Amino acid sequence: MQNQFSNAQRAEVLTQALPYIQKYYGKTVVIKYGGNAMVDERLKEQVMEDIVLLWLVGVRVVLVHGGGPEISDLMGRLGKEPVFIDGLRVTDKETADIVQMVLAGKVNKTLVNLLECHGGKAMGISGMDGRLIEASPKDERLGFVGRIDRVNIDAVEDLLEKGYIPVVSTLGCDRDGNTYNINGDTAAAHIAGALGAERMIMMTDTAGILRDKNDPTTLIPSVTLEEAKALFSDGIISGGMIPKVECCVEAIHRGVRNVTIMDGRIPHAILMELLTDEGAGTVVAEGKEVRKHE
Repeated sequence: MQNQFSNAQRAEVLTQALPYIQKYYGKTVVIKYGGNAMVDERLKEQVMEDIVLLWLVGVRVVLVHGGGPEISDLMGRLGKEPVFIDGLRVTDKETADIVQMVLAGKVNKTLVNLLECHGGKAMGISGMDGRLIEASPKDERLGFVGRIDRVNIDAVEDLLEKGYIPVVSTLGCDRDGNTYNINGDTAAAHIAGALGAERMIMMTDTAGILRDKNDPTTLIPSVTLEEAKALFSDGIISGGMIPKVECCVEAIHRGVRNVTIMDGRIPHAILMELLTDEGAGTVVAEGKEVRKHE
């Protein structure tokens, strides 16, 4: 693999990426990271490499992460059975403690360490730090699952200004000191909006929005907000894709230029999306953002 490309081919690739590097230099990109891309160790390494490369060429990257599989794993080892309602984890007080240990501790610091090992300058924070995410109960059936009431973005801005890659775990808090489990996609949308981010990227376990959910070749490269309404009505956006597209719409309404839903299992998907003509996944935007290959 090392000798697959000649030096001239490598130089050509870099030259083609130059307009995109210029486009995103100094701009903020929020990446929501989770799913199988987080579980697979080789993929995790590649995602961190992509983020460090973007950071090195002047993109202000904010990494927002979840950690559902790790939470379930620790719950199992502690003899506690995970329970879900409508896809959301029921979070009693003990589970909230486990969520805090896993997200703000193990997962967050592992990602910070990987970014540092690949030459980045990263700092991990949780939604509880600086009261970044203020929350209240979303549904009494869910316990300490939070609805976001307010985002205090100063801590993230300060880290970006000082040249760090902020790595944010999706926890929230209230004025009484309670800890809340926050949906990662929702947290990323609110944070991206508060930052006025140029782009938000949601790494998922699917290629993007598909006309036929069982056929990856039916990927829809780009969708406007009006088109998204029609896709909802026609049942094309269904199941687990519904909350993801709703988060895309939320982010755009909060000022993010566009949001991409992509398959995080594809190596270097982030670089393909930001630094090539074709991109990766489905772009959701207020108006039409045509891919070169559409």
